[in-house]
Amino acid sequence: MSGRAQLMWDEAVTGYDFGPEHPMDPVRLRLTKGLVDAFGLDRAVDVVAAKPAGDSTLRLVHREDYVAAVRSASADPVSADASYGLGTMDDPAFTGMHEVSATIAGQSVGAAEAVWRGEVLHAVNFAGGLHHAMPGAASGFCVYNDAALAIARLLELGADRVAYIDVDVHHGDGVQAAFWEDPRVLTISLHEHPRTLFPGTGWPEETGAGSAEGTAVNVALPAGTGDAGWLRAFHAVVPELIADFRPQVLVTQHGADTHFEDPLAHLAVSLDAQRAVQVACHDLAHEYADGRWVALGGGGYAVVEVVPRSWTHLVAVAAGRPVEPETVIPESWRQEVFARTRQLAPMRMTDGRWPVSWKDWESGYDPADRLDQAIVATRKAVFPLRGMLP
Repeated sequence: MSGRAQLMWDEAVTGYDFGPEHPMDPVRLRLTKGLVDAFGLDRAVDVVAAKPAGDSTLRLVHREDYVAAVRSASADPVSADASYGLGTMDDPAFTGMHEVSATIAGQSVGAAEAVWRGEVLHAVNFAGGLHHAMPGAASGFCVYNDAALAIARLLELGADRVAYIDVDVHHGDGVQAAFWEDPRVLTISLHEHPRTLFPGTGWPEETGAGSAEGTAVNVALPAGTGDAGWLRAFHAVVPELIADFRPQVLVTQHGADTHFEDPLAHLAVSLDAQRAVQVACHDLAHEYADGRWVALGGGGYAVVEVVPRSWTHLVAVAAGRPVEPETVIPESWRQEVFARTRQLAPMRMTDGRWPVSWKDWESGYDPADRLDQAIVATRKAVFPLRGMLP
């Protein structure tokens, strides 16, 4: 197995563009790749463009009639069928939508294939992580669910234990739905509480169905949760479950919209805490999955200040060349930012919160604290189903 990491990149993914007024501005992808290159990380990884996902691959998760509806809307956006979630405010139809969505999906599937076959240990697709798309509908800026497709492809290739960790501020509802009754897949989502944020799902009581009961895990965090609480919740739930499940592959989704500057949500997490969780996921992959790690992007709408730095850290961690938080950002990239956006770029790869710290769960909990209540609710809902002490 190669110790090198693979970065999935096809310039075509920047065509995933819902229009100038939409918060999911593809400049975030261009700027991330630019910052990766500015740090020389493109030379520390194998940069690969996988082929777009074909119909047979898309049908591993998505219904045939839905794929046909996306194709139709892609060819004629005016005819988009809203009953499939297409042509809506969240998911406006645009020419070429099917092709670019299939390209993004193809990069995540290609990442999963490369890791499973032992060609690389780690593979990153920061254009991916489109976790809201359902089998029969677009949702929440997501047309095809590349994360679910990557997992489905791993199962098709013979994996029988895949763990998915989703730290996007929004619940990973589409991935949970895809594997709701499949005991081979453990889905763990840490997200802002469904009472205060789209999509309104991800309650701790959602634990899977049938033989898969106990394989869906949801940590619903109070609005306003910051670094110490976010990291406390992650470490109070995730490592024990991964140790119990012992996945053959770890798939992780790193939406950057938990950040305190993100305009669409209400958590208060820093870039430094996001980096700490990236490192934790990397370490969990090595401890329990022989290093097999597929890392995806996701949400993130502070497209200059946050997203490029967060996902460059992700690529660097995967490459085995982590960027120290205090590192000064290359001037060449800062000039690119201004040229593309007329905004001033950040100066360093930190929010000034490094090193981040949190209180370990084993040190005890406060039953009156809302964050600790959220952790307890998840542990009580899931851990006994897995034969673990809550």
